[in-house]
Amino acid sequence: MTTGTRTRTRTRTARRTACAAALLLALTALPTTAVAADDTGHIEGRLPSGATYVMDVPAGWNGTVLLFSHGYNPGPANPATNGPDEATKSLLLKRGYALIGSSYATTGWAVTEAVPDQLATLSAFTDRFGAASRTIAWGRSYGGLVTTAIAERHPERIDGSISLCGLVHGGVANWNNTLDPIFALKTLLAPGTTIPLVNLPDQKTAADAANTLTAAVDSAQSTPAGRARIALAAALHNIPGWNDPAQPRPAPTDWDAQQANQYTAVKGLVKFPAFSWRQEAETRAGGNMSWNTGVDYARLLGRSAVREEVTALYKKAGLSLKGDLAALNRAPRIDADPSAVRWMSATSSFTGRLTKPQLSVHTTGDALVPVQTESALKRAVTAAGRTSLLRQAYVENAGHCTFSPAEQLAAVHTLEDRLTAGRWVGTDPGSLNSRATAADPTTPTRYVSYRPAPYPRPYDLAHPADGR
Repeated sequence: MTTGTRTRTRTRTARRTACAAALLLALTALPTTAVAADDTGHIEGRLPSGATYVMDVPAGWNGTVLLFSHGYNPGPANPATNGPDEATKSLLLKRGYALIGSSYATTGWAVTEAVPDQLATLSAFTDRFGAASRTIAWGRSYGGLVTTAIAERHPERIDGSISLCGLVHGGVANWNNTLDPIFALKTLLAPGTTIPLVNLPDQKTAADAANTLTAAVDSAQSTPAGRARIALAAALHNIPGWNDPAQPRPAPTDWDAQQANQYTAVKGLVKFPAFSWRQEAETRAGGNMSWNTGVDYARLLGRSAVREEVTALYKKAGLSLKGDLAALNRAPRIDADPSAVRWMSATSSFTGRLTKPQLSVHTTGDALVPVQTESALKRAVTAAGRTSLLRQAYVENAGHCTFSPAEQLAAVHTLEDRLTAGRWVGTDPGSLNSRATAADPTTPTRYVSYRPAPYPRPYDLAHPADGR
């Protein structure tokens, strides 16, 4: 090799090295976002809070962005989510919607992180793709609470919202209603135990309490009296007699089959929300945010959607329902920590003062977040004078958030029609089912006329007396 050749080679090598260094510098200067080379424009990134986000933007974006808030995640895995399920996401992307959502910076009852992380994700989307012509916030389960918080506190960021099977009754009401069934179980099935129901210092204490109470429930299920008492506890939470799609649907007066279904759901309530999830929420709130002082359990049962079943099972067992209700009313009560209630109220309860349209959809057979939460939402919105902005719809199916893709797309299209027309159009079951069938003829369409029973212990910021 000649001297001139060596010089030219060194020059080319230096240029390639400089270009590579410049490219590396440019890449490291960008936000932590990776773009996958697929036809939907799949983008993943990280927010300053540490939360991750995911965006799917189709090549033929229709100008609407759907900001999805995911449900309760106990951890430790904490993935970002931008849609309720893959089938629904695929249908929405084919129709040109952009789908975005974050992980939330922490797991558990993370409302103080979830709302800012979701809004930061929306900002990241706008910075990259420009302002959407229409922004819809939507979410499922706990994500319905996050969505409603966004709708009430940051309406300027969205055009409307959709809650699917959401905790639209708010945090204080949720934890009070989670306390009532386990208070009944402990009082009636394990009266000699020292099971702590609140002020749980750590997850081990919570797990031990859950295991002890679960053992009492399992033992009680073997006797007619025990089954009647489990049904009473289920009724205080409005757990329906058909609450899992895998269960055969019992006949309307097949009380034994209904109770057997409730038994499974009651054990699930004890295992997770009543103790493990409560402990995490108490840690955030700085104490116990629930109480049952002043509660009349006979009156509470009288408001339950499944009280007829309880009456029948007590009669069959030869057990005094009046006596058990009196025992509950005599039992030592639980006081809340006022500062914890204030924290939960400020972060997770609602005023009902909607300023943008909201559609709230629920399955009728939900054991985890019973359909009666919709009554609590309506109560708050009515007190705030905003009923014209709210519509509620019901899907006849068992389970928590067991909507079909067709039903979820129908909800999106119904809210879009409201935003376009400036008034609600076709929110009756027939219209909803027609939209669902048109959106996806391959999956069920089960919207029905339904009126939920009153929520047993509502709490919202539109009724100051709720906290007394």
